[in-house]
Amino acid sequence: MLVVVAILFAALYALPNLFGQDPSIEISSSGKSEITQGSLTQFKSLIEGDGIAIKRIDLLEDRALLRFNSNEDQLKAKERLESVLASEYNVALNLAADVPGWLLSLGAEPMNLGLDLRGGIHVLIDVDMDSAIEKALEGYEGDIRTLLREAKLRYTSVKAGENGVLIRFKDEEQRDQAELKVGNAFRQLKLLTSDDGANFSLTVNLTESDRRAISKFALEQNITTLRNRVNALGVSEPVIQQQGDRRIVVQLSGVQDPGRVKDILGATATLEYRLADTKHSVADALEGRVPVGSKLYYERNGQPILLKRSVIVTGDNITDASSGLDQQNGTPAVFVNLDGKGAKRMRKVTTDNVGQPMAVVFIE
Repeated sequence: MLVVVAILFAALYALPNLFGQDPSIEISSSGKSEITQGSLTQFKSLIEGDGIAIKRIDLLEDRALLRFNSNEDQLKAKERLESVLASEYNVALNLAADVPGWLLSLGAEPMNLGLDLRGGIHVLIDVDMDSAIEKALEGYEGDIRTLLREAKLRYTSVKAGENGVLIRFKDEEQRDQAELKVGNAFRQLKLLTSDDGANFSLTVNLTESDRRAISKFALEQNITTLRNRVNALGVSEPVIQQQGDRRIVVQLSGVQDPGRVKDILGATATLEYRLADTKHSVADALEGRVPVGSKLYYERNGQPILLKRSVIVTGDNITDASSGLDQQNGTPAVFVNLDGKGAKRMRKVTTDNVGQPMAVVFIE
């Protein structure tokens, strides 16, 4: 009797694998608009207005799932939705299991099949480690310039390159003093002196362990970003893993739209620092009267804010970032390191605008 019960129980939970799959569309927010029941009504009206039949539409946590009776209806609906929603939502083709609700309520779901059985997309991404190391060296370039300037040590040039930061001096004494100063300030770096009779040089470089740490951090950052973007697609059980020292493998089973996936995964995410425009009215900007030199933005909670068009620094100027606690009040904080050019620009703008609010604009 116990064996019969076990077989029936196993058969019940194997049933979902016998049902087919519906051509479907996953709609997720790109960060500008939240998906609600009202959003489902909007999506349904857009599609049915073009004479396209929807089999079913569901709200699944933070995304919408639209099911269709045929691939033809699916493709027509995608084209219609993208023409209207592309700026606010991610629209992706998918396949959804057609399992009855009573089975799902029992926790019985179909097995997730891999690429070999279900099909899908396999992406191999090569991370640009050279750029990560170059940014780190550019950050040291700015720090070394400041250090030598404060120590009143005269140099002819400071330039970051693939072989480290090269500092040139006119005389040996200045070079030797700089070597001592830089060595004390940056004990984790390698220093090498050289001269050709007319020029005296000091090369500051990363150790191999530092280079490996920077490469590892860059890889981890990219994996985190890719996970967030894949989650926006609503793909079940995606595979995102490191391959070797600089590559990332992404496998998305059941996804039918490689072009859209490529656009989302390959998009360049960055950020911008801008001063807030406190001299003009946000209300006027909302009515279309945006002052010259300013631009209207919206915070995550929908609150409008007026910012200066002039960008202080961008993500290209950031060499490193870490989280921690503010030493003054103990609140969570993010600490950002800038390269030489970015640090100089940030110092000038903040010195000229003490007490003025500054915003960070995230661009996904």
